[in-house]
Amino acid sequence: MKKNRKINKKNLIRRIIRHIIMISIGFIMLYPVLWLVGSSFKPTHVIFSEISFIPSQFYFGHYPQGFAGVQGTPFMRFIFNSIIISSLAIVGNLISCTMAGFAFARLKFRFKGIAFALMLMTVMLPIHVVLIPRYIMFNKLNLINTFVPLVLPKFLATDGFFVFLIIQFIRGIPISLDEAAIIDGCSYKMLFWKIILPLTKPALISTAIFTFLWTWDDFLSQLVYLSRTSKYTVQLGLRLFLDSSSRSDWGATFAMSVMSLIPCLIVFAALQKYIVEGIATTGLKG
Repeated sequence: MKKNRKINKKNLIRRIIRHIIMISIGFIMLYPVLWLVGSSFKPTHVIFSEISFIPSQFYFGHYPQGFAGVQGTPFMRFIFNSIIISSLAIVGNLISCTMAGFAFARLKFRFKGIAFALMLMTVMLPIHVVLIPRYIMFNKLNLINTFVPLVLPKFLATDGFFVFLIIQFIRGIPISLDEAAIIDGCSYKMLFWKIILPLTKPALISTAIFTFLWTWDDFLSQLVYLSRTSKYTVQLGLRLFLDSSSRSDWGATFAMSVMSLIPCLIVFAALQKYIVEGIATTGLKG
């Protein structure tokens, strides 16, 4: 009995120490975010003079000031533009990447191996390499300062990572389901809509989550294609609060930065269980 009590005490102490270490590491990782949130409630002249994320004096004027916008454009306009671009990007990736993934995973066609290799090469290709050629192409089509250059590539399955993700997930689905459906008279179109698509739900949700997060946080592409303030997204709108030639409004910048994090946190918290399930690509679930 005494030995069991000693063992239980040792295990309890180990668990307490382990939890303290994990909580400390988690706090260190979250400190920049906590400092950002706390600084949005501090007066501007106090922001960079306090290390603590807890304000010594609260000031709530940064949020109304931030929502008022910059250069005559309210910040809600930037949020609305980001929502439009992110939503269209999700729809485009779900449609095009799913169809491309099904074709690579289940269909047989000429030059399939070469096409698959080229698709994998695009995953390793930095976005900066294709940015200038794309800009030249869209500029000749008079589509600069519109959302088309940011959305249209999503409908053409240009994100090879999501295509590969869906391919691997579909390959994990037993092919016997396809054979049984085809024997029952199911066409490839019906096979895609009725059998494969419902079973790839975790991969589709993972694609939607990452597409939203990456599109919402994108800065470079939006900076290249958009130069009209009314077309700016959240990331470009935040940049307007910082002026290198005059006074920068850090309080409003931090306040709107906090607001820009909320959609990402909501999406991630609501759908986080599907991320691991989709990336694991374990195939058919019971």
